[in-house]
Amino acid sequence: MATKKKVVKKKLATKKAVAKKKAVAKKAVVKKSAVKKAAVKKTTVKKTAARKTTAMTERYTKTQILNEIAESVDLTRKQVAEVLDELGLLIERHIKPRAVGEFTLPGLFKVKTVKKPARKARKNVPNPFRPGETMNVAAKPASTAVKVLPLTGLKEMAGAKKKK
Repeated sequence: MATKKKVVKKKLATKKAVAKKKAVAKKAVVKKSAVKKAAVKKTTVKKTAARKTTAMTERYTKTQILNEIAESVDLTRKQVAEVLDELGLLIERHIKPRAVGEFTLPGLFKVKTVKKPARKARKNVPNPFRPGETMNVAAKPASTAVKVLPLTGLKEMAGAKKKK
């Protein structure tokens, strides 16, 4: 009986040792993958910062834009589409009635709403297109217009000069 107990103890000890080795190996693999991911993130950050931009010769379609972004950021096309849709919803939530009325995408542009007051109807107004004639101008209800204003980052991309 004593030998059976020794054999069982040895088997348990070896099983525990094997389990420990596996756990250590798993931790090492996890650490290596974390290090690799961190290295990949660092290199992608460096790539985007030092990347040269070339001028486009023709306008992209939505599909081409999604494909280009997905390729350069290592995301799927579907994920990029979801991000752009979410950005659209975020802008909508900022400019809809009873909201802030302004959305800024830092460095690129600002979208804001401008309330235009109602205009009364006017009669016998000089016609600017046919001098000497008069015309009637119809009434216009109050409305809200949307303005998109470029910020300095976008102006610099287009090559606009800074004011001194």
